[in-house]
Amino acid sequence: MSSVAVLTQESFAEHRSGLKDEEISGGVPEDEAYIPTYLEAFPPLPEKGAPGERSGEPAGAWNRIRPIKASVITQVFHVPLEERRYKDNSQFGEGEEAKVCLDIMQKTGAHIELSLAKDQGLSIMVTGKLDSVMKARKEIVARLQTQASATVTIPKEHHRFVIGKNGEKLQELELKTATKIAIPRPDDPSASIRISGTKEGIEKARHEILLISAEQDKRAVERLSLEKAFHPFIAGAHNRLVQELSQETGARISIPPPSLPKDEIVITGEKEAVAMAIARIRAIYDEKKRKTTTISVEVKKSQHKYIIGPKGNTLQEIMESTGVSVEMPPLDSCSETIILRGEPDKLGPALTQVYAKAKSVTVVEVSAPAWLHRFIIGKKGQNIGRITQQLPKVHIEFTDGEEKISLEGPTEEVEQAQIQIQEIIKDLMSRMDYTEVNIDQRFHRHLIGKNGANINRIKEQYKVSVRIPQDSDRSGLVRIEGDPQGVQLARRELIEMAQRMENERTKDLIVEQKFHRTIIGQKGEKIKEVRDKFPEVIINFPDPSQKSDIVQLRGPKNEVEKCGKFLQKMIADLIENSYSISVPIFKQFHKNIIGKGGANIKKIREETNTKIDLPTENSDSEMIVITGKKVNCEAARDRILTIQRDLANIKEMEVTIPAKLHNSLIGSKGCLVRSVMEECGGVHIHFPSEGSGSDRVTIRGPAGEVEKARKQLLQLAEEKQVNNFTVELQAKPEYHKFLIGRGGANIRRVRDRTGARIIFPSPDEPEQELITIVGREEAVRLAQRELEILVKNLDDVVEDGMVVEPRHHRHFVCRRGQVLRELAEEYGGVAISFPRTGTHSDRITLKGAKDCVEAAKRRIQEIIEDLEAQVTVEVAIPQRHHRAVMGPKGCRIQQITRDYEVQIKFPEREESTGQEPHPQENGDASPEAEVLPRKCDIIAISGREKKCELARQALLALVPVTIDVEVPYDLHRYIIGQKGNGIRKMMEEYEVNISVPQPDQQSDVIKITGQVTNVEQAKLGLLERVKELQAEQEDRALRSFKITLSVPPKFHPKIIGRKGAVISQIRKDHDVNVQFPDKGDEQQDLIVICGYERNAAEARVAIEQLVAELEEMVSGDVTLDHRVHARIIGARGKAIRKLMDEFKVDIRFPQPGSDDPDRVTVTGLPENVDNAIDHLLNLEEEYMLTVTESETMAAYMKPPSRSTGGGLGGGDDDSKGAAKGFVVRDAPWNAPGNKAPDMSSAEDFPTFGSGVAPKQTSAWGPKKF
Repeated sequence: MSSVAVLTQESFAEHRSGLKDEEISGGVPEDEAYIPTYLEAFPPLPEKGAPGERSGEPAGAWNRIRPIKASVITQVFHVPLEERRYKDNSQFGEGEEAKVCLDIMQKTGAHIELSLAKDQGLSIMVTGKLDSVMKARKEIVARLQTQASATVTIPKEHHRFVIGKNGEKLQELELKTATKIAIPRPDDPSASIRISGTKEGIEKARHEILLISAEQDKRAVERLSLEKAFHPFIAGAHNRLVQELSQETGARISIPPPSLPKDEIVITGEKEAVAMAIARIRAIYDEKKRKTTTISVEVKKSQHKYIIGPKGNTLQEIMESTGVSVEMPPLDSCSETIILRGEPDKLGPALTQVYAKAKSVTVVEVSAPAWLHRFIIGKKGQNIGRITQQLPKVHIEFTDGEEKISLEGPTEEVEQAQIQIQEIIKDLMSRMDYTEVNIDQRFHRHLIGKNGANINRIKEQYKVSVRIPQDSDRSGLVRIEGDPQGVQLARRELIEMAQRMENERTKDLIVEQKFHRTIIGQKGEKIKEVRDKFPEVIINFPDPSQKSDIVQLRGPKNEVEKCGKFLQKMIADLIENSYSISVPIFKQFHKNIIGKGGANIKKIREETNTKIDLPTENSDSEMIVITGKKVNCEAARDRILTIQRDLANIKEMEVTIPAKLHNSLIGSKGCLVRSVMEECGGVHIHFPSEGSGSDRVTIRGPAGEVEKARKQLLQLAEEKQVNNFTVELQAKPEYHKFLIGRGGANIRRVRDRTGARIIFPSPDEPEQELITIVGREEAVRLAQRELEILVKNLDDVVEDGMVVEPRHHRHFVCRRGQVLRELAEEYGGVAISFPRTGTHSDRITLKGAKDCVEAAKRRIQEIIEDLEAQVTVEVAIPQRHHRAVMGPKGCRIQQITRDYEVQIKFPEREESTGQEPHPQENGDASPEAEVLPRKCDIIAISGREKKCELARQALLALVPVTIDVEVPYDLHRYIIGQKGNGIRKMMEEYEVNISVPQPDQQSDVIKITGQVTNVEQAKLGLLERVKELQAEQEDRALRSFKITLSVPPKFHPKIIGRKGAVISQIRKDHDVNVQFPDKGDEQQDLIVICGYERNAAEARVAIEQLVAELEEMVSGDVTLDHRVHARIIGARGKAIRKLMDEFKVDIRFPQPGSDDPDRVTVTGLPENVDNAIDHLLNLEEEYMLTVTESETMAAYMKPPSRSTGGGLGGGDDDSKGAAKGFVVRDAPWNAPGNKAPDMSSAEDFPTFGSGVAPKQTSAWGPKKF
């Protein structure tokens, strides 16, 4: 029997094209068709030959292709347990390590994966771009691995090589080794470099630093101090000699430039190379110093630059040709002496060259009017460019404002350039002219026009150049240059334009922005008509986004005036026609007002010439808006109201209520009047518009409801009137403080006696003299009389004097008269005059209202008594407490000085508080000396003795104290709270500092520091918190009562319920926690109930009752055709849930792929199960009729099935059999020697990790996978 291989239809179709035509003829049966061999159907690829046999390229050419470097790399590194920074026992992936990794990923953009080894070591895999991975690795090592540190000492001069250019070397080293390297500052004498990081990283960094230092040790730096004059001989012409020296010796030689006054030459490199270079340089120096001499010559300063040449090239050429150094004085120096240094026989030729260079260039000035300069230069420099191209060595310079042109260059070429320029000037002068015209600067921008339109037209038309000065020049002079005739014509036109503009006027009209669109009209039609009527006037409307009301008109004076009047008339008409009123009409009558086909509303609109807008049908609004002229709007309103009155029993009534009460009756956002309308059957209450001054309020609605609303409104108005009687009183603003009194004492007396409310104006109100009195009428009148008497007394200005001893004068006038200002403000602006210093007078003058003067005199006397009775009391408080006593920004001290009218002075801060006291000699010690407080601890209090003592006690009360509170150690963490929130809240609440001992101390003592009162309150608060925590602990102990209940596992799902519904209800009803056994537990029947003892017992009873009910239940199987299951279950199980609720049973359908797909299990009480099964069978019978009918219809609708027989002929018999596919003979897997592989054989299935055979290079290139 031949070996065959079965292929799929797709494979057959693919290979069919390779067979001969006669082999695929349609009439040959499949068993008689030619079956190809495996090698014919699948010819092998050509085998690999020896290198170079088949092609010119060797077989291994693919291996020489340079691999592309991956843009994304992955690095894995490990952190041993002992080096892990965070060793907390929290669930892996939720601790600090995870937070740190998330932070690093956000910062660097690298992806980080953590894994924990069995030895609790941390493996970290970082993926990303090279730069991101290196940065992330450095951050991870710094933040997740414990950091060690080490120092490495290298010579100070090597530090800069470790840092590198701009710190790049140091950054690279830190990234490479994942360490932090701290290098001392240049001014720090230390040579030690500190390295922080992991042990491995420190070793790498230390090794790299020592390598850099070792490399620098091989190098040397030498500085030679040689006379600056001989540096050019060492450098050679064009620095050739020094370059040769560097190449020969390998040393780097740095010679300071001629502009730098330094004698030092620096040589760096290998030590031998440096020594060789020094020897050569010294030899040159010694030789030149011995052989050379100098001569000095005087050359004009202006010619020096020609001797130097561009970039000093001329000096180098002289040096190269003669070997002589030419020393030039600095350019900013006035000296004209040039020194030549060289061998005597070569100084002559060098001097000749110097003079030749000095005289090789000539400077000539050509006179030319400044206004012609740009014409001489030509458009884009074409005229002057022609000359410079012909004579490239000539430099031509134009200076603004000067009437000359400078030419510089070789004599012959300068003369030629001078002739050419003079010819250009002569030509221009013969055919060009210029003129200047003075035009007011405000017209310049109009002369220029938009984007230069006007000025460009003039330039092109008259072939002239017009120069208008900048706004910053503050000049009105306009210059016109060009053809003489064109200049005159342009001048005339510019003058005409200026005159026209001078006659032009700009006018601003104030037009409300809401009318702008109406004036412009649709697509600008209306404004176009206005512009056509006044063509010379430009009308500018503001941009809508600017919210501006200004419309600008510009043009001839008369036309602007006419246009302005026309627009104002148009606006007046618009305003007159834009009057609007809203009419409330009951919703049910809107259709009657509209009329059939809109007849009524259309008629009203036409006859009254108004615009009437009704709310939409689905809107709740009852308002009809009428817009037009006021008279027309009111006529339309009356007609609409008449229609409403005719249609229903609608009554309209007017009630007179004072206008000042309207706002209070309306209430906030209309809430009060709305409540009246709703209470009275939806009547309409209309108040007159604000500012109209009308007292009439209109009520409209059903007759009974209108009367009810009228009574309510009048009642409300009466209440408001009684309690809202208002009177206004005029009083000068300077009297207000006196009327109010100290601490509001005066005004409080008036309020208490009368019961009226007195309102003084706030500083930002315009009417500063107006005092308002509000309340019941009799109370307001009484308060008004009292205040009027006070004000009248204040208006009686008197002048009085009193005696104040000169020694007290300074207290009143010091600090720029602060005390006097306070007295004036407090006592109605009374003016107090003290005698001048040096007059020795003790009499002061007071001028003001009589009561104010008397009150001010009494207050001055009180102040003097305080000053005479003033004492100074000292209180010793350790300096370390002063800050706490003062409080934030000194607020506590300020409060004490105000409360007790004292002055408090703190001592200067002692700088050397930490110094030891001087040792005492025998017999020197005294008890007094021991208890003496330090000077820096003494606080001075000045004022009356009694008040000083009170202030002293207040200060001592502010001194912080520390008390200890015993709190059980196990409660400390609850007091601290999550992230310290609990302790922080207590500290803020009581304004104290609470210190909790460290966990390793196992101490019960908590320290509270702060003011005495605050400390006591904090102590009580802390003890109260302890009681709460202890109560919580007891409660937790009570709640932890457990009951174990044995329930067969088969009932557990029923007790839990669908989605936990049943067990959740039990937990909620009894406030307990019910725990079911896990899958791996040994005792699968135990249920644990945890909670209060009583609740747990009740929950147990509930579960036992549930189990008892479940034990009574039975299960019954019923066979239902699987085709009706979906119909019974319903959409999303809705039908089956309804069924289960109705019969109180549980119905389970078979899973897909079940052995018996028709079996359905019903569980519940026996009677309920029987009823449910009967109902299910009825449903099956009903649904099967539909299923059978559907299948019958589908059979008729299906198309005839195609033959699936194998072969191309496909006879009838073959179509009934299974398709064999494409077959081949002599397949390798069917060879006689082949057999099925042994699954247990290590040879057929070798394990991973064995040696891998070397890769063979394919003729098709390397494999991709």
